[in-house]
Amino acid sequence: MTEPQTADGVHFRSKDWYGDDLGAARFVECTFTDLDLSEATTSGATFERCTFHGGRFNASTHTATAFVGCDFRRTSFFDATLDGCKLVGTTFAECTLRPLTVRGGSWLGVTIRGTNLSRLDLTGVDLREADLSMSDLTLAVLARARLDRAVLRETNLDRADLRTAGLDGVDLTAATLRRTRLDLAGAVLLAELHGADVDTTA
Repeated sequence: MTEPQTADGVHFRSKDWYGDDLGAARFVECTFTDLDLSEATTSGATFERCTFHGGRFNASTHTATAFVGCDFRRTSFFDATLDGCKLVGTTFAECTLRPLTVRGGSWLGVTIRGTNLSRLDLTGVDLREADLSMSDLTLAVLARARLDRAVLRETNLDRADLRTAGLDGVDLTAATLRRTRLDLAGAVLLAELHGADVDTTA
């Protein structure tokens, strides 16, 4: 498939789109079972309320593409690139998400529980209201990321970089912090969560 395509409510089974350029394709409420999108590219494409089961996005590149309200299960994104993509309300379960190159984008309300996200660079990504419970973010870079109201229950933030990240409404005490890098605002928030009365004017 080399031209943009539109599909609504279609079930694609075991399709081989290896290396294809999907351009600005649009898929709504479609189901993809064992889809091979390895080394494929999209640019401005839209996947809305789609379901992906057992597929491969390995080494694929997606630019300004939207995966809105999608459900990914047992899908591999090994060495994929998400450049300015919109993943609002999307869920990942039992997926391979590293190594992964991420350049900005809106991941508002994304659900990624119990997943290895270690060493990912998520600088500047909008992760507001995301559920990252029980995920491993060891050595991950979250500088300038927007984590407001994100759920970090039992999330491993060992040596993660949260400097300049937005943390409004985040319960850092629910996460595992070990040599986690925080700026002054983050350190004050953590201290207050532990019951300290911080005087920043002193």
